[in-house]
Amino acid sequence: MTEEPNVDGYRPLLFSIAYGMTGSVGDAEDIVQDAFLGATRARRAGTTITDPKAYLTTSVTRLGINYLRSARVRRETYVGNWLPEPVVVPAGDPGPAEHAELSDSLSMAFLVLLEALSPVERAVFMLHEVFGYSHAEVAGIVGKSEVNCRQIFARARQRIAAGRAAPSPARRAEGAELARRFFDAVTGGDLDALLGTLAPDVVSYGDGGGKAPALATPLAGRQEVARFVIDLFRRLTEAGFGLRPAQVNGRPGAVLHDLDGRVASVIELDVADGAIQAIHGVVNPDKLGHLGPVSTMTQLDHPTWRSGLTP
Repeated sequence: MTEEPNVDGYRPLLFSIAYGMTGSVGDAEDIVQDAFLGATRARRAGTTITDPKAYLTTSVTRLGINYLRSARVRRETYVGNWLPEPVVVPAGDPGPAEHAELSDSLSMAFLVLLEALSPVERAVFMLHEVFGYSHAEVAGIVGKSEVNCRQIFARARQRIAAGRAAPSPARRAEGAELARRFFDAVTGGDLDALLGTLAPDVVSYGDGGGKAPALATPLAGRQEVARFVIDLFRRLTEAGFGLRPAQVNGRPGAVLHDLDGRVASVIELDVADGAIQAIHGVVNPDKLGHLGPVSTMTQLDHPTWRSGLTP
């Protein structure tokens, strides 16, 4: 029997593609594992795989397309805002190997934009725009003609308009400094300092999935967001919650934890043009379990939650 090639080096790329397709850490890991198992079964059945990377990329992409087709109904009935499961790397840590190739373009805001695309459009757009595959390569992966893939890509780019904007090193440094000022302000209760970090049209999004308190609809505006965040973190501090800085989906952020170290929320900050443009907070416990034991914020009684948040 021919010795199976060592394909573990492809895992970071395959995870990134699967995560970009699904927005789920656990499902992305399952898809990558299924692709590896499928390749092993194919080789043992006598199939010759001359290019393992291409074979596995094709398998992961097609599994991702199938996943999205089955997940569409669940997404349409999701309670409140949908945000992807966060990929968290502790501050100052280069991150585990399986996440090493996670592109800056897979931020929460970008993945939410991709939700507007059909499964095939998402695959075509992401493979070409984010991972740099040629249209000919994409055609082979998704099983369509190169001309068709060019048309699909153009249509997808028009639909999401914003495209991708991978941060430069200077922009990353700017983001890290703004994040430091933001979290210093919220933990210190300094409203004026917090206002100085936010864009005038900043938007705050929360994902509780109907299982934890979260914004039912986005909250917009510098004053509105600042007042909400300051009051929320005052209550969190009183209840014993704390923050640990982290990189979240390639952006500055933090993990909120309770007194026992359990994860209660993950926060990601979108920074551009010298200000925080968006705040994404994931509190749905189903999306935090891959980070360790999960806490909740259900004991907090916030007036904004009573007037318009879920659950």
